[in-house]
Amino acid sequence: MKVLPVLAVLAGLAIVAGIAYAGSTGDPVDIPTRTGAEIAIITYVVDGDTVDVVIDGREERVRLIGIDAPESVSRDTPVQCYGPEASDALTGLLPVGSEVRIQRDVDARDRFGRLLLYVYRSNDDVFVNEWLIANGFADTMFFEPNITYRNRFVGVRNDARTAGVGLWGVCDGPDQPLS
Repeated sequence: MKVLPVLAVLAGLAIVAGIAYAGSTGDPVDIPTRTGAEIAIITYVVDGDTVDVVIDGREERVRLIGIDAPESVSRDTPVQCYGPEASDALTGLLPVGSEVRIQRDVDARDRFGRLLLYVYRSNDDVFVNEWLIANGFADTMFFEPNITYRNRFVGVRNDARTAGVGLWGVCDGPDQPLS
């Protein structure tokens, strides 16, 4: 066994670990940022803008960045107009076992400890956050500094609203109680 190749491999691993650490927020359960996107498996759809996933063997609750779907299961808010439809749409889009690519923005977690992510369905690259807005299952909602797709999402939302797609054709807008 030659020592030089082993040392070279160890040095390479140390560099990769240093890069991954420098890109993290310091939270040991944050997803890695080395590629900008990682793979996760859907384990449960909570509602129209929240899912549970497994990332590297860890179960995590994920809040989709940049969107706000009407409530369908909140303890503090009554079911809202188009809430059940939004939840059903996300369940159909991401059935349990689906593989997704995930990507974070600047802040990794919200005040409830949920990961904040952009989600792409792996098998066909559908950008789930944007799809929900475009099809009228969610409105936009942004919390700085996580605003990478703000202009894109606002444009898509405006098109859906103008066309009366989804909740825009049924409700007076998002956050309306179920009648």
